[in-house]
Amino acid sequence: MFLQFSLKDFIDILLVALMLYYLYRLMRESRSINVFVGIMIFVLGWFFVSQIFEMRLLGGILDKLVSVGVIALIVIFQDDIRKFLYDLGTRQRIQTFLRFFSSGHTNKRNTEGLKRAILPIVMACISMSKGKVGALIIIQRHSPLTDIVTTGETINADINQRLIENIFFKNSPLHDGAMIIANQRICAAGCILPVSHSLDIPKSMGLRHRAGLGITQESDALAIIVSEETGSITVAQNGQFRRRISSEELESILTQEMI
Repeated sequence: MFLQFSLKDFIDILLVALMLYYLYRLMRESRSINVFVGIMIFVLGWFFVSQIFEMRLLGGILDKLVSVGVIALIVIFQDDIRKFLYDLGTRQRIQTFLRFFSSGHTNKRNTEGLKRAILPIVMACISMSKGKVGALIIIQRHSPLTDIVTTGETINADINQRLIENIFFKNSPLHDGAMIIANQRICAAGCILPVSHSLDIPKSMGLRHRAGLGITQESDALAIIVSEETGSITVAQNGQFRRRISSEELESILTQEMI
């Protein structure tokens, strides 16, 4: 058997190992690791019973369970499967490839408009940071956030520093939700976001930070979080935090990611 081992077999084993490792990471982030371990134990038991020990009766029963279990797993882990497939389609190289064929080149007028839209966001975040006003601003990039926008109140206004500050003012009815910015406009405010269940989030971060991280785990959006307790500015992107950033760093991030 070992004499017949070829490069194709090595690649086959490597791909399976990578797939299992990625599934392990995915389950660990969604706190389903115990279920993943249980499934692996069941699959190994089924393999030994059916292939190694050749127990026909028990193997036949397990075969039926496996065939039905695939459908059950799809139902149970539909959110995780959706995230897995979304991650495959939102890799940077794939997005760059798609943008190349969809647009061909960046419109100069659109770039200038984006530059003008960045400054009010930065200035509003600086002002709210000094006043320790909590804020959660989500900037749509390539993936549409239509389902998130519908959970809040439609604004549909130009990006304006005073408007942003007024929405997140402590007595404002919309200050607890998220603001969605898309296509150089404030689309909605008071929106409800998916909350991240990652165990790596520091306990000092509250629900606003978890919501900001959650939307970046499910889309390619950019989240800006201003802490109500400390006034520090945090940026979430691709499921990762960049904490305690300065105004210059915020402007640089927005310029790099929005233009």
